[in-house]
Amino acid sequence: MSRSARSAFLLAGLLASAGVAHFVSPKQFDATVPKSLPGSPRAWTQASGVAELALAAGLVVPATRKASARASALFFAGVFPANVKMAYDWRDRSPKARAIAYGRLPLQIPLILWARGIGRADS
Repeated sequence: MSRSARSAFLLAGLLASAGVAHFVSPKQFDATVPKSLPGSPRAWTQASGVAELALAAGLVVPATRKASARASALFFAGVFPANVKMAYDWRDRSPKARAIAYGRLPLQIPLILWARGIGRADS
């Protein structure tokens, strides 16, 4: 298996795990949905869980890997506002909780770059 394929499978595993978590433990995700979005937070939680599962599936199939990798990069950028909301909402929590919330913000950058790299490597 090529390095690019291994990388795609690793990212797919991360996305699939997160997607499943949206259904197993949805309350934690509901709380990060910005109030400015229409509809219920649970609908957004479920939709993003489905999106993560679909992106994961697309990454493991060579024929759809490039498109799925690029869509994953856009997805990671798109969920950034939820991470900002979480960091704001957790500003008065314990130092450990704040570190987790604030640590998620810069984490989006390597995730975006990882997904873009997979999309480019598969060209």
